[in-house]
Amino acid sequence: MDIEHLAQKLQKNDRVIGLDPGKKTIGVALASLALGVATPLETIIRKKYSVDILRLQAIIKEYEIRAIIIGLPLNMDGSEGRRTQSVRDFATALTRDIPNIEIAFWDERLSTHHMENFLIEQADVSRRRRGEVIDKLAAQHILQGAVDYLQQRI
Repeated sequence: MDIEHLAQKLQKNDRVIGLDPGKKTIGVALASLALGVATPLETIIRKKYSVDILRLQAIIKEYEIRAIIIGLPLNMDGSEGRRTQSVRDFATALTRDIPNIEIAFWDERLSTHHMENFLIEQADVSRRRRGEVIDKLAAQHILQGAVDYLQQRI
């Protein structure tokens, strides 16, 4: 689903999560559309899909999530590569295994890069600590962009 269609299905009080799915981790962020602020929630260390989906289902239930925004790793020229297809396959699996939830993509180009620069330049965070938080911060960055967009349309 594209973000425009998602905007038509959401209401001001809905909660959404943002995902930054990588090969080794899934960054997770949370936002209430009423408040409009995305917050980093956690980094899921990927094991295998059947384990990862259980954690995502638990998050969705605990926070009463209405929609998932997934960062789509487009190339700098806007084209899609192998990572993009992997993320689309992940979204297809989520649609199958988490019924009754809306899923949309958000362009995530440079989200990890922006957060890495922030952690180095603004927060002076060590390399080890950056590795522990970068994925959930990238998910926050992705989700904040989508929330800002959605708030103008709901």
